Amino acid sequence: MRFSLNRVAAVVTKELAELRRNAAALIPVVILAVVTVTLPFLIVIIVPDAVGEPLSRDSDFTKMAARGGRDLGALSAEGIVQAFLFQQFLLVQLLIPVTGAMAFAGHSLIGEKQARSLEPLLATPITTTELLVAKGFGALVPSLIIMLCASTIYFLGIALMAEAGVLGALLNAGSALVLLGLGPAASLVALQVGVLVSSRVNDPRTAQQFSAFLILPLTALFAVQFTGALSMTLSLVFLLVLALLAIWLLLVAVGVVLFDREAILTRWR
Repeated sequence: MRFSLNRVAAVVTKELAELRRNAAALIPVVILAVVTVTLPFLIVIIVPDAVGEPLSRDSDFTKMAARGGRDLGALSAEGIVQAFLFQQFLLVQLLIPVTGAMAFAGHSLIGEKQARSLEPLLATPITTTELLVAKGFGALVPSLIIMLCASTIYFLGIALMAEAGVLGALLNAGSALVLLGLGPAASLVALQVGVLVSSRVNDPRTAQQFSAFLILPLTALFAVQFTGALSMTLSLVFLLVLALLAIWLLLVAVGVVLFDREAILTRWR
């Protein structure tokens, strides 16, 4: 049977409708979005202003900004440090869709079985590949919307509170690829891990815990970039996106092999 985008879209629509009825599941993602937007301004703008000590007076920050390797010569010394730090904290935005993946992964199959809505879905002509892909995208869409809203507020805050020229330094192809490429790709991997695990276990928390492992490499990437030891160039981000998409496709393929409709319907009764 050929892969049908119409069947995938129908399941994604169904997933979004169910999420609207269970909007409380979005609360942890929204809370994280508030934190990821607020924390950078607290560190970069509010605290330095409160104590009267610009970040550019700190030699460690200036050295890290210099190791960032970007041409920010048009900015003031304070603007260069601010641009460097705001660029680093942009990676933290990726935790928003990944957290959404963790929150929704356990419900993707286990929750439907408990709600007695999985059996009718498996009785439809939808293929296993279409089902696994649709489950992933159904949870990805609301997480990405929250991330993009948070990122919009983030950039508006930089425009209003940061040094002149900082926003312009951040609005580049690299930032767009991080948010629109790396974020969705990382989330798809986390979601597919959750969907894969939830097809084999009965406990939603187990699926969520496996998805949470993706937070570790993202945190490590943020730490390494923050120290200036690694520069997130456009080519490096592009390679990371390709690698994550390849992992996602591999997970979908593994899921198709492991997913047993009859066993799920009988074993979970």
